[in-house]
Amino acid sequence: MQINHIIKIRENKSKIFTLLLLFIVVCSCTKRENKFTNSQVFRYNEHSNITSLDPAFAKDQRNIWAINQLYNGLVQLDDSLFVQPDIAKSWTISEDGKTYKFILRSNVKFHKHSLFGKDSTRNVVANDFEYSFNRLLAKNVASPGGWVLQNVKNFKAKNDSIFTINLKQTFPPFLGLLAMKYCSVVPKEAVDYFGDKFRSNPIGTGPFKFKLWVENTKLVLRKNSMYFEKDTEGNKLPYLEAVAITFLPDKQSEFLQFVQGNIDFMKSLDASYKDDILNTDGTLKEKYANKIIMQTGAYLNTEYLGIYLDGENEYSTKSKLIRQAINYGFDRKKMIKFLRNGIGTPATSGFIPKGLPSFNNQKGYSYQPEKATALVLQYIKESGNKNPEITITTNGNYLDLCEFIQRELQNIGLSTKVDVIPPSTLRQGKASGKLPVFRASWIADYPDAENYLSLFYSKNFTPNGPNYTHFKNDNFDALYEASIKETDVKKRYLLYQKMDSIIIQEAPVVPLYYDEVIRFSQKNIQGLGINPIDLLNLKRVIKK
Repeated sequence: MQINHIIKIRENKSKIFTLLLLFIVVCSCTKRENKFTNSQVFRYNEHSNITSLDPAFAKDQRNIWAINQLYNGLVQLDDSLFVQPDIAKSWTISEDGKTYKFILRSNVKFHKHSLFGKDSTRNVVANDFEYSFNRLLAKNVASPGGWVLQNVKNFKAKNDSIFTINLKQTFPPFLGLLAMKYCSVVPKEAVDYFGDKFRSNPIGTGPFKFKLWVENTKLVLRKNSMYFEKDTEGNKLPYLEAVAITFLPDKQSEFLQFVQGNIDFMKSLDASYKDDILNTDGTLKEKYANKIIMQTGAYLNTEYLGIYLDGENEYSTKSKLIRQAINYGFDRKKMIKFLRNGIGTPATSGFIPKGLPSFNNQKGYSYQPEKATALVLQYIKESGNKNPEITITTNGNYLDLCEFIQRELQNIGLSTKVDVIPPSTLRQGKASGKLPVFRASWIADYPDAENYLSLFYSKNFTPNGPNYTHFKNDNFDALYEASIKETDVKKRYLLYQKMDSIIIQEAPVVPLYYDEVIRFSQKNIQGLGINPIDLLNLKRVIKK
């Protein structure tokens, strides 16, 4: 018994010693890893797990935001959506608008990695863009971004510093397309080595480099000390030492983490806490006004109701009278104030949203219930349909907006139902023409109004394009075809505005509101910026 007791004591001492040794090792490792302070790490939360760090799959905002820290392309957009140099320091465009010649910087290097041999890195050359663009189009890669190059006839590296692109036909918004993260440059050595695992072993040229990714838990990026960009005073970017992204799926939990100061930035306004943080006029509640910073700005997103025009003849929405009555029949300003806490701008100026240069603040649909009622009565008289009715199909996230519209339209004599279905079913229904009236939104892929007006070009009928309403107008089509060939910016904007006026008159959609970017950050965050495409750019952020 005594021998067994001694053995147990020795075993316990051994366990204690082992645990103590493990604690010392963990602490020493932690100290070695944390060479920088909390003020040098920018922390934010992403509700959904990032699916890939490969720019060929930069489809969703969650991926785009992380990829934007890791990679660069030929050009980039500033916060006013003007195209600026990136890896290409300059470019020229031929008179016919079809040939683009890019001159590359000579000092851009890929992130350090043993793949590049004893020097651990190498300069980006034009061949890297030729490889990256070919990869974007490759069938075996199956990138969702291949469409960006659909109008490209060919591209070629003339030498290490010159890269040319020839278009099939003139397309003035093309430079804006090249700013998309799909067009980022990647090194062939890394893609060949990692294969499918390149998604989780990214090597780019961006201001931050990859450090750690535990999927559904945490992503860590570290400062790229070799980054080529500098600020206006000649200081090297980025200022931060690291970026840490967590993946809490619950937005209420994220909000609590932000309020407690555990994360530096919160990117959205969720219904679960909007009334706690904002007044109905869109300003911060008094208890937060001195604690956090709120930024708002135009967002290239138009929320709307789409009306399918190839539907059955008995649908009352086949009549322009009813479509116009819907547009006049509800108070957009009241809807934004009480249901969105003032976040957003009532869409009373057409389909092209605020934030684009071609937005011209034209007169669209305002709240005129008497006029709406008269249009409904005129429809009843002309059609003989004594009880016109519509059904608005939506998903649960927008039920409150659609029920508000429902109540308003019933006051003008238009019987309205609201049908709630899952988001995936809604997407399938509007694409297949099974929904007479459907809630939708259009977020710009690139900063040009062509992106919005393509929704109404007759050759873009779904499923071959984004024309979900099946709107067809010969005058609109002629203007659209002229606009994509027009290289003069001012003339092109006038064509866009004429097309937008046709949309207002024919009413194939009911614009609801132009969305806004809203960002919340801690008081010690500077240089975060805000832009109409809601792109997160951390290279100029300072955390004091």
